[in-house]
Amino acid sequence: MADDDRAAKIEHENKMIRRLRFLVDLTFAVIAQDNDMTLELGWEHVLALKGAAVAMFPGKEETFDLVYLPRFSRLLAERFGAN
Repeated sequence: MADDDRAAKIEHENKMIRRLRFLVDLTFAVIAQDNDMTLELGWEHVLALKGAAVAMFPGKEETFDLVYLPRFSRLLAERFGAN
């Protein structure tokens, strides 16, 4: 693989990672701060985020579940007093 191709792929991967981080942070903030949020709507946001993450990184469902799902589970448990 040429160095230019490798650099382009790395840059694309970094862009996708930044985009996912933005989506995670945005979803977290919406769930934490929206006064009209319900537990069910919170989980819908998490599942929509997971769908976006899997679309960006196919085959990484388990990674999402290991890295992000516990974070959102804690947030929802703290916010609504349930899992």
